Amino acid sequence: MEKRVIVILGPTCSGKTSLSLLLAKSLKTEIISADSRQIFKQLSIGTAKPTVEELKIAKHHFINSHAPTEEFNVSKFEIEALKIIENLHQQNKIPIIVGGSGLYIKAIVEGLWNDVDTDPVFREQLLKEKDEFGNQFLYDKLIEVDSQSAESMLPQNWKRVIRALEVFHLTGKSILEFHREHKRESDLEFHQFGLKWERELLYKNIETRVDKMIYDGLVNEVKSIFELGYAPKLNSLNTVGYKEIIAYLNGEHDLDRAVELIKRNTRRFAKRQMTWFRKDKNIVWFDIANGNEIDEIGKVIMSSL
Repeated sequence: MEKRVIVILGPTCSGKTSLSLLLAKSLKTEIISADSRQIFKQLSIGTAKPTVEELKIAKHHFINSHAPTEEFNVSKFEIEALKIIENLHQQNKIPIIVGGSGLYIKAIVEGLWNDVDTDPVFREQLLKEKDEFGNQFLYDKLIEVDSQSAESMLPQNWKRVIRALEVFHLTGKSILEFHREHKRESDLEFHQFGLKWERELLYKNIETRVDKMIYDGLVNEVKSIFELGYAPKLNSLNTVGYKEIIAYLNGEHDLDRAVELIKRNTRRFAKRQMTWFRKDKNIVWFDIANGNEIDEIGKVIMSSL
């Protein structure tokens, strides 16, 4: 059996979950989530995890798999996901990877590069600046020297920002240059499919989803996380949807402003996702007008395998 792997990708609110479930049910296989936040337990509403009913349709990996306090990064994801893929192939199943975290998907499809040495003194300086001035300060520094890699990450992902600054400091090159030059040797055959909406329609989807998150109890979810003893400054909570509600609970703004900020920051996140994915010429894109096309897209993908 060929070692095929299906990859379903696209920006947030694009219908990836529906399509992946349809395919998983048809192929009687399992889903590997490539989402850097859905791995965390207790973070459900704000990360738009599949529902309990959806999780019953097919086995999911990397959903509710880690506590919010656990450290998890793309390198660990690459190692663990490749083991799952190998196991599924041994069962004659075609794995389905689904998600919007571009770096996580890249780690599976191409592999990651991490050969440049570290500079402990420079890194310590950056850590002090982060503690004194905040994540945005470091992110702005990265924009100045390497705007291309800055587009592929978020200010709250300060470890990645620091690494990108460190690589540029040591080599004078963007970390993305090294990533592009490195490809892992693999016998896997990836079939990548992307879901693309007109920007205005996607933004409308985002606003509808955020309103539903508030209605479904996002504020109470954040409160319950604190009641379990988790600290507000956890990296897992430095996420769109959670950080704005945390600021609201801290009295920094009212709930209406929090909702407005979640919508704005989610739109910006979706834009960065598409900027990342558009660079990959191996993705087959499907245009979506209203979401009713998912069944037909599923049929097209099935016929292409």
